[in-house]
Amino acid sequence: MFNETTTNSSEYQASRPTPPLTRTESPLITNLNQAVQGVMLIHHTVPAAVPQIVAQYAGQLTLPSAEAYDKLEPTLEQLGVHAYFDHHEDRDHITIIKGRFNPKPRPWWPNALLLVLTLLSLLLVGASIQAGIDDQELNSLADLQLWKGLPYALSMILILGAHELGHYFAARHHKVSVTLPYFIPMPLTLFGTLGAFIQLREPMRNRRQLFDVGVAGPLAGLFFAIPILFIGLATSNVETIPTNIDTMREGNSLFYAAAKYTIFGQLLPDGNEDVFINQLAQAGWTGLFITALNLIPLGQLDGGHVLYSLFGNRARKLYWPLLGVFAVLAILNSAWILWTVLLFFFGRVHAKPLEDITPLDSRRRLIGYLALIILVLTFTPNPIQIVSAQ
Repeated sequence: MFNETTTNSSEYQASRPTPPLTRTESPLITNLNQAVQGVMLIHHTVPAAVPQIVAQYAGQLTLPSAEAYDKLEPTLEQLGVHAYFDHHEDRDHITIIKGRFNPKPRPWWPNALLLVLTLLSLLLVGASIQAGIDDQELNSLADLQLWKGLPYALSMILILGAHELGHYFAARHHKVSVTLPYFIPMPLTLFGTLGAFIQLREPMRNRRQLFDVGVAGPLAGLFFAIPILFIGLATSNVETIPTNIDTMREGNSLFYAAAKYTIFGQLLPDGNEDVFINQLAQAGWTGLFITALNLIPLGQLDGGHVLYSLFGNRARKLYWPLLGVFAVLAILNSAWILWTVLLFFFGRVHAKPLEDITPLDSRRRLIGYLALIILVLTFTPNPIQIVSAQ
């Protein structure tokens, strides 16, 4: 996933002082009026709601919105301001904001350190999975042979790394400043990690950029998660489900159930048997699960960026219905409680590009709908099940 900065971010700096706005036209306002008149038939100006706003114009763009923004941008840069384009109340609006985004270089060593710590955390999980497969008795963590966890650890790094680098290279393709991936270690937990993220250090220019960066991560991660899953399933065994001990099972998504049927020719679990997955299959399943979480179409999640790119402010109407769905899931499975709370507090705010008028082209819209279909196929309503001994 990625997080988008705002004008309150530490990455945001005014490159030069901005003269205060007065009712008598300052040179700044005069230059802005002339520049905006070159791309818009101005109906009226809007009083600034906060001091950070230099000027607001309402009217009708005389050029396509993307072309108008490109034409206005050199003047904005020269004046040390930036603009937001949007459309509401049947009019186009241009809001001029003080300052420019001026990201400074960041050191790479925190990214490298987190990568190493996450790899160690994943090795612990992988070695634990292998110990269970081998029926190895563990009295302490010292009994684990970490090198045996390499299949899970390397597979997870590959899936998560591909996901984040998908975001990274899509952002760099559009010349948007972005950090390297930050991996999040979480030792002694089921997955060994909370995933990874990159941070955008300036806003997206338009919805097309927002869409490209948002959708690139899940698609890149799936490119590796799917073959890892199938290889893992093909090398795992179907065994009788023990009834004398408590067991933990991974839940089925539509895609995961279909993958097991493809490999084994039967729907599993069937009441008596199930596939006891190895490290590769566990990594593949986790990759699908993380992909689905990121594609949830709310807030700053990848799915939120995709949905906003497709539908603009109309995407906000899904907030309460989706939150209701997760509230029901949390009642049925406590694993969703924390996620529901996070969505409640952070799922309402969507990233907005600087130029929020130009719609997606037909190819991007098709990919966007495909991403929503992938969400349906990979989402696991009951991810972890504890089956008690009979």
